[in-house]
Amino acid sequence: MATLSQLLKSTFGYASFRPLQREIIEASLAGRDVFALLPTGGGKSLCFQLPALAREGLTVVVSPLIALMKDQVDALQASGVAATFLNSTLGEKAARSRLAGLHRGEFKLLYAAPERLMLDGWDENLKAWNVTCLAIDEAHCVSEWGHDFRPEYRQLARLRAALPGVPVMALTATATTRVRADIITHLQLREPVTFVASFNRPNLTYRVVPKDQPLKQIVEFVKKREHESGIIYCASRATAERVAEGLASRGYSARAYHAGLTGGERSENQEQFLRDDTRIICATIAFGMGINKPNVRWIVHHDLPKNIEGYYQETGRAGRDGLPGDCLLLFSAGDVAKQMHFLDEITDAHEQQVARNQLRQIVHYAENSACRRAELLAYFGEKFPLDNCGACDNCLEPRETYDGTLVAQKFLSCVYRIRQAGRFGVGLNHIVEVLTGADTDKIRRWGHDRLTTYGIGGELSRPQWAAVGRELMRLGYMNVDEGEFATLSLTDEGLAVLKARTAITLTKPMDLPKAKRVVRREGDIACDEILFERLRTLRKKIADERHVPAYIVFGDTTLRALARYYPASADAMEGIPGMGEKKRAEFAEIFAAEIATYLATNSRQAFD
Repeated sequence: MATLSQLLKSTFGYASFRPLQREIIEASLAGRDVFALLPTGGGKSLCFQLPALAREGLTVVVSPLIALMKDQVDALQASGVAATFLNSTLGEKAARSRLAGLHRGEFKLLYAAPERLMLDGWDENLKAWNVTCLAIDEAHCVSEWGHDFRPEYRQLARLRAALPGVPVMALTATATTRVRADIITHLQLREPVTFVASFNRPNLTYRVVPKDQPLKQIVEFVKKREHESGIIYCASRATAERVAEGLASRGYSARAYHAGLTGGERSENQEQFLRDDTRIICATIAFGMGINKPNVRWIVHHDLPKNIEGYYQETGRAGRDGLPGDCLLLFSAGDVAKQMHFLDEITDAHEQQVARNQLRQIVHYAENSACRRAELLAYFGEKFPLDNCGACDNCLEPRETYDGTLVAQKFLSCVYRIRQAGRFGVGLNHIVEVLTGADTDKIRRWGHDRLTTYGIGGELSRPQWAAVGRELMRLGYMNVDEGEFATLSLTDEGLAVLKARTAITLTKPMDLPKAKRVVRREGDIACDEILFERLRTLRKKIADERHVPAYIVFGDTTLRALARYYPASADAMEGIPGMGEKKRAEFAEIFAAEIATYLATNSRQAFD
């Protein structure tokens, strides 16, 4: 029997495992239940694909993303793995043929949606197919505290009764401590071996800039990345359409993707994107993409995401191949106000409170002057060990600070006076209205126009005061009280600095971006860029002939390695990442010939 390392090399073309992959695989092969949290791009799929090849029987993979199943199965088949899927996209004849193959034991992996496995009579099918592992992908869908709750995932626990001796592997890319506990409970994992990888994606660069003429900002961003694939996330269908049309009218290959399109239109647009015929997809945040495209090089958020988990997962779709990816968030106070308005319309008080907390966290992330990477990791309970990540705007270009003692005193004093006058608290917006001397019904009714702090904040605009208030919360001088109205109160520390008139340093608001200094990015593979483009054109030609996305042939990591080491024969391709035995037999001669042709008229470049 081949060792795990041999299987990894011969099937998938990799010489070494990524962090925790080997340990997860060995625990599963030992018959243990496993909970694995690996960030997007951390190699989750291999954790159930490789043991499926190393053990007898069938591994059933539960996935909520029907659109992804075909791509994953195509990629496995291209590597010589007997895999199939069953979902609603198949016609009756194709479904019957695959069921017959499953009964004959022809497959090592079966991908299916949770609803399919809950159908009447499927218990008997699963028992007949010699299922030896159940892998539940996107396991956070089982938790109502996750960002993508799906009630049908709760029913998967029934499979434990149908397959009592079969080990279960639950995998996810994003989950807080609370969601992790939910997954283990609801899926009835038995004393699972738990693996939590680092959430750090060192190859991604994070930037937040003030939103100002967003289409113009996006065009400027895309102009420097014309040959790269990217996703623009928008808060509404209308915005997604408008941005896609704006880019297309300027000659960029862009399409929209949202729930308002027909199923056929969505499939067509996604297929175009996967095959690199369309470079840019403008997608609604709410609908999500569910794509498995390793060479997405950048992500732009046109609008503020609803929560940090969603933002982390969406930015995580860049650079899944380990090569560099850029993440840009356009931020405006108007977006915050818009989302607050939507939250006011939520009738369930608990649901509204959860949504408010999530919005506060993402606003805190956007406005904060600290390292973006450290902030993201802290949300998931992980401490970033460095003071400067060297790959976010706040680390590369720290924002200026100023003496904010006077404005801080005004704000804290206003919160204190209102509490003192009425024995109740108010929210951030009301404090800002009192400071700026607004004439509102609430201010008159509660007598806040008679406070000494009424109208003392004329030097700043309302959005500026709101930003000061949020920074004072981040610094620990104020709390947001739990409850329906999210009222503000001073902390002990806030009361102390107010009474002592302690000097307070605040950070200047974000400016529009200046020219960025170029930095060497984590994951970069220096190579002959002209040869890389030629190999990319060849890859697309082969992929189009086979009617598959380009990455099914080879990922960008493989092409960049070829364009760095110039292997002009099949034998010279030993050690190229992503070049398993089947792919080497199929494609090595073609790519070697292209490299040899290139070298006939071009000299090799030397790389450090």
